[in-house]
Amino acid sequence: MAPTSATDLTDSTDLTESTDLFGPTGLPDLTGLDATPRPVTGPRVARLARQLQSARDAAARDALTEAFWAEAARSGTPLVEELDDAPGHRAVTFLWRGHRATRRVLLLARGITDRDRLADSLLHHLPGTDIWYLGHRLRADHRGSYRMVADISAGAVPVDPALLQRRLLALRAHAGADPLNRDRVPARWRDAEDSVFALPAAPPQPWTGSPHADGPGSGAPSAGVLSTDGPSAGVPRSGAPSLDAPSSDVPPSGSPPSGGRRSGVPLDVIPRGTVERHTLAAGVLGAERDVWVYLPPDAVPYRPARGPGERDGHRLPLLVLCDGDMWFGRLGLRDTVDALIADGVLPPLAVLAPDAVGTATRRLELGGRESYVSFLADEVVPWASARWPLTGRPERTVVAGQGLGGMTALYAGLTRPERFGAVVAQSPSLWWRPGLEPGTVAPDAVGTPWLATLAAGLRDGLPSGRDGVRGAVVHFDVGLHEGALAEHTEALRAVLRARGHRVTRTVHNGGHDYACWRGLLVDALVKLVGTGAGASTGPGAGAGIGTGTALDVAAAGSQGGSGPARGSAG
Repeated sequence: MAPTSATDLTDSTDLTESTDLFGPTGLPDLTGLDATPRPVTGPRVARLARQLQSARDAAARDALTEAFWAEAARSGTPLVEELDDAPGHRAVTFLWRGHRATRRVLLLARGITDRDRLADSLLHHLPGTDIWYLGHRLRADHRGSYRMVADISAGAVPVDPALLQRRLLALRAHAGADPLNRDRVPARWRDAEDSVFALPAAPPQPWTGSPHADGPGSGAPSAGVLSTDGPSAGVPRSGAPSLDAPSSDVPPSGSPPSGGRRSGVPLDVIPRGTVERHTLAAGVLGAERDVWVYLPPDAVPYRPARGPGERDGHRLPLLVLCDGDMWFGRLGLRDTVDALIADGVLPPLAVLAPDAVGTATRRLELGGRESYVSFLADEVVPWASARWPLTGRPERTVVAGQGLGGMTALYAGLTRPERFGAVVAQSPSLWWRPGLEPGTVAPDAVGTPWLATLAAGLRDGLPSGRDGVRGAVVHFDVGLHEGALAEHTEALRAVLRARGHRVTRTVHNGGHDYACWRGLLVDALVKLVGTGAGASTGPGAGAGIGTGTALDVAAAGSQGGSGPARGSAG
């Protein structure tokens, strides 16, 4: 089957099924290949094991080991190698340098590690060395974040699988970034970072880095390919460090490499938008809430065409985004939006992003809850509109979120279409339903989600429509490694399409992960309110609802770049 195009969109084209390895843009089209992570021993580790067996003495083995670590330090980790029998996959080897006290090493990788079977993610020890390794065969468009931790506790190793699982669960709290990988993303709820890797065919993320970052992450490789020389990713001062403790030799990077922007605007002269943090008396929530406000740079001209019903053509499109403390407090969304505006792919726009406060508060307030949607629609937006020239048009107002925030965005768009005309729901927690205890997942996690039933009009509480109000445009981002989420979104998508909504969905090779969401959010915004200035070459590229163009096309899987579409229109 040929790759999906803007004119070749059917209900069955959820993932492009192509037998061609490379699509028309030169990036691999791998959507027909198996994306399940599978154990593998990478060629480099296998070769080292053979060399160690034939080494004449301990000194020779030590020399081989040191050469291996020096090579890994130059290239960065994890190691990424081609497989002769699987050109659409890569052998990805995670490494850890232990010492005498290292008992076991655990990999915690989103989309790879099964939290119910943690023993499957324990690294192997290469006998006679300080090398611990774990290899996976991954499809070549995989992107994800991970942490690692070594167990150096005294005492016998649990033999019983249940006891071992309990020990490993306790070990997770001590996990941290990979010292030999300088590509990092801030961790949620912790003052720490996760490491990020992206395989060669992963969609680029040109706008997700910080143009004002001075750290090493601004240009370091996200994964090591041992056959090439690259920038040093944490070369130690005297031999490779012991990785059982955090290394100071590799400064943390919150600004991972992003793949190359489209504009000639120099990074150091990009006009800077402003970010302010305001405290609102959230009456409907019964407490104060902090709201991050992004306003575009004054230096960037804004001359959109005037639309019907809006006399002031200088009002700013608006993004209302859940979890502002993460997006602005840790991920540096300002730098991303600044770059998008400077490159001309987004018009100047405003962002309102309330804080999530903490895990407990987030679980209590987000989801399909009328109170939080009222807070956004009736308190946050009017408060901001009284202070800044924000659009009042729903088709130029996007509400977005991830996980429970994605569920909130969906509920907001469906119940308040006169306020929110576009929804970006990234990995939405469609297992949520009323009456669940905070922090629990519905037992019927597989099947028709509650929101789909509600949207179909089978329960009270959702208006079937309002006179003169058009249903919101809905975009889903779904990871291949998110369990039943693909099934959930498909059920909801069918209901929404039947009700007349325009629906798109991007299915990416990743998990429940900010490493993926940060690029996919950019893609969605470019499609929904972009200027159409060549931001993507995939189907549906160009202006979206902000200019009145129908969005009934496949959502590009570029994650902030170009590449073959890996989504489908609904």
